[in-house]
Amino acid sequence: MQKIKQFYLDSVNQLKITQNLVICGLMAALAVVLSYVASIDVGPYIRIGFSGIPNRMIEFLFGPIIGSLFGGMLDILKYLIKPSGPFFFGFTFDAMLAGVLYGSFLYKKPVKLWRIAAAELVTKLVVNCFFNTLWISMLYGKGFFVLLPARIIKNAVMLPVDTAILFFALTFLQRISATLNLKSR
Repeated sequence: MQKIKQFYLDSVNQLKITQNLVICGLMAALAVVLSYVASIDVGPYIRIGFSGIPNRMIEFLFGPIIGSLFGGMLDILKYLIKPSGPFFFGFTFDAMLAGVLYGSFLYKKPVKLWRIAAAELVTKLVVNCFFNTLWISMLYGKGFFVLLPARIIKNAVMLPVDTAILFFALTFLQRISATLNLKSR
């Protein structure tokens, strides 16, 4: 139990390092840009994008607590910059939950394909397929089980793609962080 507590406290302590806050700011800017130039809408309820990569990098570098705060604040910031539909806290909760899940799988652990695939699978099942579908169902009055099949197919197709992209991104980031001697690792 003490190890788990220390794991999350280490993540919180990353906020005390100025360099880490600067990196978070730069990654937030990158995520905002990617959300507008690298997103594809597939129908009214499905979007494929790459703006989550900076989030995963923050979760890898600084852990689940910082990842959760980063995801929540970034979700609100993106909405304030360019609102699309009504604001709904459920999606902010999803961004924060994804930060906790990815951070728990990736923080202070070596980059392994199986670990990334497991993080992607759990997050896609819990956050994307269950919670996101639930929020969309509530917001737009569509049946949960009507929306679910298309969302499962989209997430099943994207699982190996997102896993591969994240594996290469984190492998590259691990090399860069070792070269730059980032204080989080």
